[in-house]
Amino acid sequence: MYVRKKRRMVAEINVVPYIDVMLVLLIIFMVTTPIITQGVKVELPKSDAEPIEQMKDGKTPLVATVDEGGLYYFEKDGVNKGPFNAQEMQIEVAGTLQLEPGTQVIIKGDGRVNYAAIIQLLNLLKDAGAPSVGLMTDDVEQN
Repeated sequence: MYVRKKRRMVAEINVVPYIDVMLVLLIIFMVTTPIITQGVKVELPKSDAEPIEQMKDGKTPLVATVDEGGLYYFEKDGVNKGPFNAQEMQIEVAGTLQLEPGTQVIIKGDGRVNYAAIIQLLNLLKDAGAPSVGLMTDDVEQN
């Protein structure tokens, strides 16, 4: 008489579907990343200035931008807003600074912009309540 042995259950996880899903997600992220990293195109002046140290409380700075056309933009936590005129920009920055007091503000001005436009933006930011304002430049070694 033939006694049939019971088969043991296989306790392995089939990982092939997980690999397929991972590869699809990888392709999606590779395609969408360039779309997410948008911004205002400005040609920063060159300088060998020291980089700004990271803020101690982990807040990201507010980056105010003036382009060659004299329009204002600002970026906070990767979100770009604008274009604004001077009065709208002051209202938007003041609102942001009321929500997060003590946030550092950095001016990102196009190198071809009139110096008076940068000074006007600097005064606008101070009037909006910015505690300190820095100027952003490109590194001299960069092309």
